[in-house]
Amino acid sequence: MTTRTSPAELRAEVLIAGGGLGGVAAALGVLEAGRTVVLTEEYRWLGGQLTSQAVPMDEHTWVESFGTTARYRALRDGIRDYYRRNYPLTEAARTDPHLNPGAGLVGRVCAEPLVGVAVIEEMLAPYRATGRLTILQPAVPTAASVDRDRVEAVTFRSLDDGRETIVVADYVIDATELGDLLPLTGAEYVTGFESRRDTGEPSAPDEAQPENQQAFSWCFVVDHVDGDHTIDRPAEYDAWRTAQPDYWGAPMISLTGPDPRSLEITTRTFTPNAGIDAERVADQREDAGDRELWTFRRIIARHNFEPGTYPSDVVLVNWPMIDHIGGTIIDVPEAVRAERQASARQQSLSMLYWLQTEAPRPDGGTGFTGLRLRSDLTQGPDGLAMAPYIRESRRILAETTVTELDLSIAATGETGPATFDDSVGVGMYRIDLHPSTGGDNYLDLPSRPFEIPLGALIPRRLENLLPAGKNVGTTHITNGAFRLHPVEWNIGEAAGRLAAFCLDRASRPRAIRTSPELLAEFQALLTKRGAELHWPAGVSGY
Repeated sequence: MTTRTSPAELRAEVLIAGGGLGGVAAALGVLEAGRTVVLTEEYRWLGGQLTSQAVPMDEHTWVESFGTTARYRALRDGIRDYYRRNYPLTEAARTDPHLNPGAGLVGRVCAEPLVGVAVIEEMLAPYRATGRLTILQPAVPTAASVDRDRVEAVTFRSLDDGRETIVVADYVIDATELGDLLPLTGAEYVTGFESRRDTGEPSAPDEAQPENQQAFSWCFVVDHVDGDHTIDRPAEYDAWRTAQPDYWGAPMISLTGPDPRSLEITTRTFTPNAGIDAERVADQREDAGDRELWTFRRIIARHNFEPGTYPSDVVLVNWPMIDHIGGTIIDVPEAVRAERQASARQQSLSMLYWLQTEAPRPDGGTGFTGLRLRSDLTQGPDGLAMAPYIRESRRILAETTVTELDLSIAATGETGPATFDDSVGVGMYRIDLHPSTGGDNYLDLPSRPFEIPLGALIPRRLENLLPAGKNVGTTHITNGAFRLHPVEWNIGEAAGRLAAFCLDRASRPRAIRTSPELLAEFQALLTKRGAELHWPAGVSGY
């Protein structure tokens, strides 16, 4: 006979569900204000897209000078300092204030996932030690208790032993990758494409398409060394080897596909341990950096380390060929979600197997048998990343919804920043939508730098639930500019500081936004704590 134990109960001033970048930033915002936090996370690493999803920082042109919060800058600096303290860097790399460990061309701090984990744990360590931060990990939300327009508690299930914990909190922040608390709490939300009728966006379809969402990807890490490291032929290899969307121009499992910005069919190169162009700096305003796939998302460049440290560069594979467009994993039965995630892993393994056995080599041969899957650096299923890379979430119906008419240069005719009176931070990225589950090709539009409006963090009805990631008040289209690392962090940090500020003032988020005095006080606090609420003069989009 099995005896069921009653759920444990925890109490905190703020509950944060989801330990990705937004969740970690939210936790720091609350904790620095002297409040208590319960932080939960589905996977064994905190950090989300930076760590368990394995994707190095995707950032804007000016990131080294402005356009982030001080805490996000501390994360970037912490990663660089971790390498300086612990790795045998060359003298040139050690003394480079802008050290890019991987010299990748997608961003200026390309690094191993585990280093991101270590730095995040270091940032949170003092609060764990004092008992003001409790972390439930790995755990997922399963239910919520709601009284009228207030979330009172959320129940979590441990993925280790199945035990349940009820967390009671004054404020609840949803920092999950897919907006998991929104359906549990009855929050009003939207998924996929809104209609042009609803948003006025020129790139939106005539009718809403809630199941038409951006592809997710299951990333992996490789290096290239002596020997034959070919994996077993994936079970679904034959199917993936021939899969070809109408707009792709070739099988997806190849080096050929559409250029995201021009949609021209392009064949990329793949040259293991390609040479280093010391003068080339990651800057997506000038160049997307994806023509040579080896250097695109390289996370360790062996030239940065003492000779003999690494036998090869180390590279993250997050390329168009592994974008999984076979169906959404939002609001579907768990069995369907698991099936689609397994299919995405088969797609990624098929890409690896093709590289090892069929990819054209510069010497005229085929296959890179020395390509080695570095499962030790990711620790996920099938040797891949720990978690799928998520580009799109459920999104709250917010007091302010940022649309294409705010950000797109083509739609507005403006190149300067998009501004909001209730700004709580800044962000910048092109409107970058990957192929979708509804059969759409890339949508990549030049975008203006933007401010993040407080109204995008406030649900239309619920009073103590806040978003802290891709679940903010954007549309399917503008999510493409909001979804990357620095903006997710800024949203999370603003949400955490807002929850703490509301506790300090015995007020509610909606009241903060509508009171000129409270809004000015909150914005002054954000500025004091290192947030940038406006872009400098002269900054323009791309």
